[in-house]
Amino acid sequence: METIWAPWRIKYILGKKSGSCIFCYKKLKNYKRKNLILYESSHCLVIMNKYPYAPGHLMVIPKRHLKQLGELTRDEMVDLFDLVKLGISALQKALNPHGFNIGANLGKVAGAGEDGHLHFHIVARWNGDANFMPVIGKTNVLSEHLEKTYERLLPYFPKKPEGT
Repeated sequence: METIWAPWRIKYILGKKSGSCIFCYKKLKNYKRKNLILYESSHCLVIMNKYPYAPGHLMVIPKRHLKQLGELTRDEMVDLFDLVKLGISALQKALNPHGFNIGANLGKVAGAGEDGHLHFHIVARWNGDANFMPVIGKTNVLSEHLEKTYERLLPYFPKKPEGT
């Protein structure tokens, strides 16, 4: 059995929690940039993970606060998976990864850091990206700052959602 360590995640795990849902955003001035929201459709958001496993780690989140897949309406489900496709396309164009991990952690026991609001992860992957640094050096190597990756990805998302 292989063990993969992610010691940089401890900042999130032990960090102070606000008590409110981290995915339910108030639409205040500059809320999109502040929360690394790349795209907002009628039912969902594409955001960057603030504690990424790899550069360009995105999440697709329903706007409606739901916990389970079965709670999604058909329109929400279609929108969610359309945005997963859009996220993959943007990552391919901006970062040229070799592959992707895509999925949802349903429940704390499954690894959900935020188990009260359904969300899907899109993690771009490159050959050799999980090297020795996180395990031996206790250091996560991200090749560029989150805001720079945000700027790199933003042009590959439509300026306005269709139908609005």
